[in-house]
Amino acid sequence: MRLPVLSFALVLSLLIGAGLPAATPPPNKKRVVAKKRNPVRRAPVRRPTAAQLAQMAQARTVAYEEIEERLENRPATVVEGANALVPFFEQLRRVEQNDATGPLRIVQFGDSHTAADEWTHTLRGAFQLRFGDGGAGFVGAGRATYRRLDLRTTNSAGWRLQGNLSASSDGRHGIAGASLTASRPGEVVTLSPAAKQIEVQFLRQPGGGGLTLLADGQPKQTVSTDGPSGFGYFEQEVGEASRVEVQTSDDAPVRLFGFVSENARGVAYDQLGINGAQASLIDGWDASIWSPQLARRSPGLIVLAYGTNDAGNRDYTLESYKAMFGAVLSKLRQAAPTASILVLGPPDRMVRMVPFPRLEMIAQAQREAALEHKCAFWDLRERMGGAGAMRRWVVAGAAQGDYVHFTAAGYRLIGATLFNDLMEQYATYLRVRDRIFTADHGKTTENSQNRTDSSQAPRLP
Repeated sequence: MRLPVLSFALVLSLLIGAGLPAATPPPNKKRVVAKKRNPVRRAPVRRPTAAQLAQMAQARTVAYEEIEERLENRPATVVEGANALVPFFEQLRRVEQNDATGPLRIVQFGDSHTAADEWTHTLRGAFQLRFGDGGAGFVGAGRATYRRLDLRTTNSAGWRLQGNLSASSDGRHGIAGASLTASRPGEVVTLSPAAKQIEVQFLRQPGGGGLTLLADGQPKQTVSTDGPSGFGYFEQEVGEASRVEVQTSDDAPVRLFGFVSENARGVAYDQLGINGAQASLIDGWDASIWSPQLARRSPGLIVLAYGTNDAGNRDYTLESYKAMFGAVLSKLRQAAPTASILVLGPPDRMVRMVPFPRLEMIAQAQREAALEHKCAFWDLRERMGGAGAMRRWVVAGAAQGDYVHFTAAGYRLIGATLFNDLMEQYATYLRVRDRIFTADHGKTTENSQNRTDSSQAPRLP
């Protein structure tokens, strides 16, 4: 009779339990003794004293006051090529005098500075406070790559983000450079608050699915996105609804660009920023999609705010970057020929406490390209204080410790400064215009309004 084989551990435990000595290790094998480790001594955290905190607060206050003083003291030429803004200023005048037939639209393209919607939110609020609230304008679908501080947009889990600097992007995402796709029914994208007039923009594609627009939960309209590939949209009055949503109605593929939410009059400010973007990003977009979409927006002013990331691209020379940037300006001009274009030079940036190399070259190339293409140029870096100014902005609490991005307070300063600089140019335009038309056979500006259009508007001195 054979006994079952027990494990070594079980036999050992039985022997110990019976009081028998356990097996000893071989005599030639040394026991391993764990070495004692000295405890890691951490340096004590030294908290600043009350006196040091007071000194830091004082330094921040002084630095902030210095920044404000510099921004308030405008240079002789605050906007270069300001004559390029005359058509935009004429439209502003008509909006201000309630002589416009619809909202005046401003569209800003840019990188993370734009995507944060801090300075654009400041600009939006300032324009709307003076010239009237034209609504939210174009709003990208769902939780895209940027945020809007004046509204809320959400999407259900079945939507997938496309574009946004993805290497697999097909470039068919419209002017936002990002879109949402879904291929099953019941997926929802929401927008709140909403204006009385809503437009839904999407990709028209063969075999495209259906979309239903709802206002405060009530269905208003269902459309099919099926058709030849291209830009598509539909409009709907939603009355006093506080929330609108778009819902997929079947399992066919749908690609959504976003909403347009506008009022009858005033200014609408579109913010189209992508984190990490360079100006050349537009070259990768399908022009058969974004160009008619931008034409549909019919902006009075296009703002370009790139350069921070472009400066890190070592492949550019001044000549090659200028050529690329000029080509982008030409494409925008072709899509929206009546729009004025304003180029914002990149802000100051530092690395290892020295000005970021190549940033000056990028700003100069943008300036030259802008002026050659009859666009206006605003030198943000120079308005900040020039090369190395970012150090002062960080001390003031107006910029972050990465010496690249700003704090909310800093972005608000930039937005307010740009608005004030533009309004100074606008006031100059009004004075010149009034002087010209008052001297024209004794006619007053009011008597000349009906025959004046953008092409007849005066040039700034």
